[in-house]
Amino acid sequence: MDNTSSLRIAVVVPCYNEAAAIATVVRDFLHSLPQAEIYVFDNNSVDDTANIARRAGAHVIPVPLQGKGNVVRRIFSDVEADVYIMVDGDATYDATAAPALVNLLVDQHLDMVVGSRLSDEQSAYRLGHRFGNVMLTRCAAMVFGKTFKDMLSGYRVFSRRYAKTFPAHSTGFEIETELAVHALSMRMPVAELDTNYGSRPEGSQSKLNTYRDGFRILMTILKLFKTEKPLAFFSIGFAICALLSVILAIPVFETYAETGLVPRIPTVILSSGLMILGGILLTCGIVLDTVTRGRNEFKRLVYLSIPACRRPRL
Repeated sequence: MDNTSSLRIAVVVPCYNEAAAIATVVRDFLHSLPQAEIYVFDNNSVDDTANIARRAGAHVIPVPLQGKGNVVRRIFSDVEADVYIMVDGDATYDATAAPALVNLLVDQHLDMVVGSRLSDEQSAYRLGHRFGNVMLTRCAAMVFGKTFKDMLSGYRVFSRRYAKTFPAHSTGFEIETELAVHALSMRMPVAELDTNYGSRPEGSQSKLNTYRDGFRILMTILKLFKTEKPLAFFSIGFAICALLSVILAIPVFETYAETGLVPRIPTVILSSGLMILGGILLTCGIVLDTVTRGRNEFKRLVYLSIPACRRPRL
């Protein structure tokens, strides 16, 4: 049952050169959620995206800083709502699923619901993108524990308390990874719901580069690993340095035990240097882990200061 009428709902659409699809996106979401406000954030489109979106009934807000991450930062800063529905402007996501996503978020008091993509169309969800999504999702799961089936989906619903506490460090398509990791690191209540995913309309082209953006997403996972779990990150460096130091030192100790001499001075210096470096890395990890815990406690307090999303009592 759709019980979304009592909520302030904002459908926010990051856009770049989506003139062929944006009118369909706006009309479909207005039909599925008549009470929602539709915001199209135009990221320096050189086609007629902004005018078409405005004529279709959306509020159009220009974002001069290029990149989806910059757009998301602006969205969460400027838009005031109880529930935020973020969707790409390429008309590939199912607008009829929006009420179910919102109801799941509100009824179960969640902070994020991801619209996991289901598609039988090879052209809609190319094999390379599927494979890259699976591999990156597994990498994130190894680092941060349980994650999502479709971590890179562009269809998500957020609570207000999520939107107003999300730092948004990323600039490009790696923002989806940061959205997921923020929820996992804060241990927010989240869920996934399968949604249909279709092909782009004729004349619309994907802005995603499988290899370039995949590499950037992988680097984002590593950066977030360092930021959110510094002790584990620097402990890996310590373990590598310590292991190499011991491997180099073993022949030196064997020679010393046999002859009482230390003929390989450069090896000794290198081994000692590696162990010292490892100790520095471990110390950095311990210090930064303490800093991260304090920062996370502060983020949690800010998060708790924002009321949870609930329907008004009648």
